[in-house]
Amino acid sequence: MAPSPPRPDRTIALIGLMGVGKSSIGRRLAQALGMPFRDADAEIEAAAGQSIAQIFDTLGEEAFRDGERRVIARLLAEPPHVLATGGGAFMNPQTRELIAQRAISVWLKADLELLARRVGRRTHRPLVNGRDPREVLESQARDRYPFLAEAELIVETGDQPHHVAVASILEALAARAGKIATADTPTADAPGAAS
Repeated sequence: MAPSPPRPDRTIALIGLMGVGKSSIGRRLAQALGMPFRDADAEIEAAAGQSIAQIFDTLGEEAFRDGERRVIARLLAEPPHVLATGGGAFMNPQTRELIAQRAISVWLKADLELLARRVGRRTHRPLVNGRDPREVLESQARDRYPFLAEAELIVETGDQPHHVAVASILEALAARAGKIATADTPTADAPGAAS
């Protein structure tokens, strides 16, 4: 059984490549922590009144990314919750800065071959439709991994049940909370001693 961290006082923002399970894992994580869940893609679709594929078709990726940035900024202004972001959201410097200020970022990282198999079975992802999912993901990994590596926590997920990934996230959050508590606890060291 994973240690149960105290309920975070900041939003937990799940980031990572498409197909890693941010939405499905996020729902279970929110339930485990007793926090609300928000899915940025679903919020974007609700705000636009059309699917993400339709937004890409009618307005283009640039318009989608601008809407995504605005929706995530609005969500990050809400009380703490678990937030599943879109695969490219963390590439936006304003979004990265807002997440750093207002959330705990958790990079869900998985093997590209596994992600390619998952993504290849679905048809709702406009960046993959008509293309080789593995090639798209390899390109995204090259571009996005340096930014995703800025996440506060990195949790490796594999081809395992979602509750296992949730347990790993809870362990990482508990370890983070322990480090913060230790850093905030006065020690017996003499004031001004080098640490």
